[in-house]
Amino acid sequence: MTPKHFLDLHEHPTDVIKHVLSVAHSLKRDRSLHRTALAGKTLAMIFERPSLRTRVSFDVGMNQLGGHSIMLTAAEIQLKSDTSVPDAARALSRYVDIIMFRTFAHSYLTSLAEHAAIPVINGLTNDTHPCQVLADIMSFEEHRGPLDGKIIAWSGDGRDNVCTSWIHAARHIPFILKIAAPKGHQPDEKLLAAMQSQGAQIEVMEDTAAAVRDADCVLTDTWVSMGQEADTIARRETFVPYQVNSALMAQAKKDAVFMHCLPAYRGQEVTREVIDGPQSIVWDEAENRLHAQKAVMLWCLGII
Repeated sequence: MTPKHFLDLHEHPTDVIKHVLSVAHSLKRDRSLHRTALAGKTLAMIFERPSLRTRVSFDVGMNQLGGHSIMLTAAEIQLKSDTSVPDAARALSRYVDIIMFRTFAHSYLTSLAEHAAIPVINGLTNDTHPCQVLADIMSFEEHRGPLDGKIIAWSGDGRDNVCTSWIHAARHIPFILKIAAPKGHQPDEKLLAAMQSQGAQIEVMEDTAAAVRDADCVLTDTWVSMGQEADTIARRETFVPYQVNSALMAQAKKDAVFMHCLPAYRGQEVTREVIDGPQSIVWDEAENRLHAQKAVMLWCLGII
């Protein structure tokens, strides 16, 4: 039987994504739901990259569903090259029931999934962050209702992994995604064309004010992700005009919400008055990683 992986949002039918989100909302409303569904099951969490929210939310989530989790670092299980990933997948498939992998190279994730006999979940790669965007969507729906017809504005790196997963999400839900990013940091044109051909409404521009004007939600992410530290100075200079501050938020709707996947660097990609202000829902986002990922694990293991 082919395992049910959860690697990227655009790889699944729309009804699956909406079902997972619906279950996530139910799990948040009633923490007792499915509390023994994964009894006797074990989740292996593999971290090549450090983590706070991903580690804790998956660990606590598995526990709340009655299961058990094991944390592993890439170093301790000797993921030293592409050739070591298939062997790790084969071995873990004999021990545990499901794997969450947080890594740098997306190819490591797809290789692990290809050779695993059990479900694999994308906990983040350089390319995408689907679990984060499920939590983002869930958070918006809690505060502002359905995303249909809403304007979602992104300011910053258009090739950021969270931004890419929002592009994937636009294939499933009829919102308008406006991305403000400097040249050289705009989304891949082939990806945009592919998603737009499947109904995604996406606009890309350099003008931040134009992207944010009348938006229902404004998003950004750190300008320097893990692995990009050598380019810190250059990247900061490039993205200064894309900072989300009070002046930029004033271009959005009065009831617009602000989201950030965290960790945030106040005074860089976002100012303190925005992320700590009344329009920010970043802590709901952080919490909703727990509920969204519980739903993903239940789906992967055939419970929902």
